[in-house]
This record gives sequence, structure tokens and C-alpha cells, in this order.
Amino acid sequence: MAYDGERVDAPVVDQLETILRHVGDELALWRARAAKAEADLKGSGAVKLDPEARGRVADLEQENKTLRLRVEAARARVQDLLSRLAFLEEQAREAGTSGGRGGGGGGGGVAPTGASSGAAGS
Repeated sequence: MAYDGERVDAPVVDQLETILRHVGDELALWRARAAKAEADLKGSGAVKLDPEARGRVADLEQENKTLRLRVEAARARVQDLLSRLAFLEEQAREAGTSGGRGGGGGGGGVAPTGASSGAAGS
């Protein structure tokens, strides 16, 4: 396999970067909404909220917490995928420099730190 300097995984990395950018944009929108809501509350001087409004605030806070967890989980998954791609690319590069020999056993490479255990431990 000839290696012309272009990353084999470039389309996948581009897709992951696009997903991460969308997640970041969504988080920014939620932060802006939260900041606006806080400013509105402070500006109105409404210290006491009626029970319905308090319930709505509690619901929104819970939703915000859930969304933050989802964004963080998505970030972790993207980082994991990037680590796996880097590892696979390195394996492909090593296989290419050893003359393409070595069978299909996967070699004795070590997974990058932080990569989740997949088939390597099986």
C-alpha cells in the first residue's frame, strides 16, 4: 500500500470534528439561554417565584444537567474514537514499513493510554 502523505482516516476524523463542533454549538446555545434567563430573573427583581415557575426552573436545571452529561459523554466517545484511529493508523504505518509482512494477527502493539478495552483483552 502506497502512503502519499494523506491520512487514510481523514474522512472519519472530519466527520468526528463536525459532530464535536455541532455538540459544542448546541452547548453554547444552551449556555446563552441559561445566561439570558438568569439575567432576566435578576433584572426583574423576582426573588419569589410562584410554585409553577419554581417547578419549571427545577425541570430546566435537571434538563441542563442531563444535557451537560450527554455532551461530556459525547466528548469522551469522540476522544476514544480519535485514540483508536491514531492507534490503527500507527499500526498501518508500521505494517507498511515492515514490508507488508506479519500476517493478520494484529502484532504486539500496545493500545494508547486511555483507549477503552475492546477486543484486545478478549
